[in-house]
Amino acid sequence: MGVFTASGETLLDATPEETYDFISDPRNWPKLFRGSADISTSVEIPLGVGDSFTEVVEVGELSLRSTWTVITAVRGRVFAYQQVDDLGADGDGQGGVDGITTITYTLTPVDGGTMFHRVLRCELPRGVSIPVPLLVARATTANIEHFQENVGREIARVRA
Repeated sequence: MGVFTASGETLLDATPEETYDFISDPRNWPKLFRGSADISTSVEIPLGVGDSFTEVVEVGELSLRSTWTVITAVRGRVFAYQQVDDLGADGDGQGGVDGITTITYTLTPVDGGTMFHRVLRCELPRGVSIPVPLLVARATTANIEHFQENVGREIARVRA
């Protein structure tokens, strides 16, 4: 099995609860993360453990879908979600590969703000790979940092 991880952290001028409420609502993701184009299923907020939703991912010329299931939901502390199999599937659910992708957001109060830590872990069976544009979108630290900075910007905008 092959495993890759990518992580990043950013200090936000927001409480852990504000940050959690914003990042745990996938309907916010298209304005935050490069590649996240839409949430194609209805979601009830707050999401809880076991809830699922489907994200439309557009990277380069690829249009893919990721169906995520929430595996940890502790308001103000940790939000984690996972995709099992069908990684890199197209919009019709075809062409995906076996594997597990887990994304975890950990929030730590720091000096009146929040340290926002994001970790992506992808486990793939030996010899299996995901499309390179999807790998770049998910695992490039610059994209993670861009996402985290956008979270801070959007929380400040909502406050104003």
